[in-house]
Amino acid sequence: MGFYLAQFLTGLASASSLFLVASGLSIIFGVTRIVNFAHGSFFMLGAYLAYTFVELMPHGILGFWGSVIAASLAVGLIGVLLEITLFRRIYKAPELFQLVATFGVVLVIQDLALWIWGAEDLFGPRAPGLEGAVRILGEPIPQYDLALIVLGPAVLLGVWLLFNKTRWGTLVRAATQDREMVSALGVNQSRLFTSVFFVGSTLAGLGGAVQLPREAASLLMDLNVIGEAFVVVVIGGMGSVPGAFLASVLIGELNAFGILVFPEITLVLAFLVMAVVLIVRPWGLLGRPDAVLRGASGPPEEPLRLFTPLSRNLILGLVGLLIVAPFIADEFTVVLLTDILIFTLFAVSLHFIMGPGGLVSFGHAAYFGLGAYGAALMVKYLGIGMISGLVVAPVVAGIGALIFGWFCVRLSGVYLAMLTLAAAQITWSIAFQWQDVTGGDDGILGIWPAEWASDKMTYYYLTLLLVFGGIYFIRRVVYAPFGFALRAGRDSALRVEAIGINLKTQQWMAFVLAGVFAGIAGGLYVYSKGSIFPDELAISRSVDGLVMVLLGGIQSLLGPIIGALSFTLLEDLVTRLDYWRIIFGGVILFIVVIAPEGLAGFARKLLPDRLTGKTEEEARS
Repeated sequence: MGFYLAQFLTGLASASSLFLVASGLSIIFGVTRIVNFAHGSFFMLGAYLAYTFVELMPHGILGFWGSVIAASLAVGLIGVLLEITLFRRIYKAPELFQLVATFGVVLVIQDLALWIWGAEDLFGPRAPGLEGAVRILGEPIPQYDLALIVLGPAVLLGVWLLFNKTRWGTLVRAATQDREMVSALGVNQSRLFTSVFFVGSTLAGLGGAVQLPREAASLLMDLNVIGEAFVVVVIGGMGSVPGAFLASVLIGELNAFGILVFPEITLVLAFLVMAVVLIVRPWGLLGRPDAVLRGASGPPEEPLRLFTPLSRNLILGLVGLLIVAPFIADEFTVVLLTDILIFTLFAVSLHFIMGPGGLVSFGHAAYFGLGAYGAALMVKYLGIGMISGLVVAPVVAGIGALIFGWFCVRLSGVYLAMLTLAAAQITWSIAFQWQDVTGGDDGILGIWPAEWASDKMTYYYLTLLLVFGGIYFIRRVVYAPFGFALRAGRDSALRVEAIGINLKTQQWMAFVLAGVFAGIAGGLYVYSKGSIFPDELAISRSVDGLVMVLLGGIQSLLGPIIGALSFTLLEDLVTRLDYWRIIFGGVILFIVVIAPEGLAGFARKLLPDRLTGKTEEEARS
């Protein structure tokens, strides 16, 4: 009995730390509608700053807790600075732009932390007066864990009083329900949003600061916590602080007892719960049903432009250049071009559901990885050849998209995005923890092309053929009746349903089609590299795809092609540098803020119409 009570209390202590982060994220989203991926960076900065202040201040209880409070407030001020300089510019942007912009902030902050504190993990001191343990039913319970158990409800009470007993809290709650009406009443929204960011960032900094006695400050803290923080916010209900507390307790206890009952699925357990909640109650445990219908909306989509003879000739010239490239380039360049082609197909498949389809996906790497693992597992256990493996890859990815897509298309906006993220994390967790089958973190090695395609040039031409065939097929689908129906549903779902088109079925089939071509890219990737690891299913790979689509331009069919080319070349150049993340993140932020229409859209503004082509309406008239 004592052992289970100890596990329960450990779960509550972890839940309190998680609640501090998730409550800040929930508050920020509830008012600003920003999907803030950088919230994990605030948590990390809280830990690093607490370590610094602890070293500077006198040792003792006042010094330690003073350092925790100072670190939290400092992180709050950093959040204010980011809100004023960046987030104000993307409040009305689609979720895609918000996620990619905040991911750029993550990269910048990671390198700044590396520059200031170094790469080594920093171990903070134990909290003075709370170094020991208390025996409860014979089991030792750390005193600091008991303090955290008290801290979580105390912060919840403080936030509740702030939101329900102050004028500021009343305005925030009103803005959560109707921002336009609050603005019409004369409330300065800019100041209100800035103050909300301060409170949310301070809570995240507090979560990181109080974690210092339990966990070393490291550069991985941001990405490690943000996934669970999103899970908690979604389960509890976006914008609901009590919901975040309830979900934190649920996830904390599931993690504490799940490792005893289901140790094989500990990494996936939280995302499984989130997926179930999104399917059964999309607005979360304590959220509001109308929140599912609200979300950031971007600018109206322009009609797609048809190629002019001149632009078509330019494309044919590019194809010709790719055909002769192996004869004039060295082996490294051929390998780099192969990677560019593979990720171009990956980006085009993602763009298909996000651009024409209007479906925001934060987990497209699931199908890229499923295709790669499908081919690799067939080679490992059945010894099939490369051609059979390349056939299996899109089939496995398509089946995965068929299953996940059935659930995903029933949601919209950020809830759809979170369910796709959950699907990707589920597949990543399976690949990571199913050691006996997938090799776990060691991956699957020795997946090489057939003998006839073993040299780099031959495999490059095979990749070129499959990639351009896939892009051509997707383009034909976009201009087919199916593509027109899909885009009509994106622009006006009610009108499409009114004329008898089953929009959910259309979107489901688009989801499957995108998964199939992402699977082809994954199959080509595993034979190109000769191995596959769980990282190809991780959040970072999905974000890579999002950046490619955004970098090129979501409103152009050429956008993902230009984006994949630019992204891969830029990544190859900057990752050789010591502080490549700050450069890469800076480029992402520049594109989001200065040229949100992407490189293709930016070029369209500069070039004459004869190069950019006519819209469909112009061509028909």
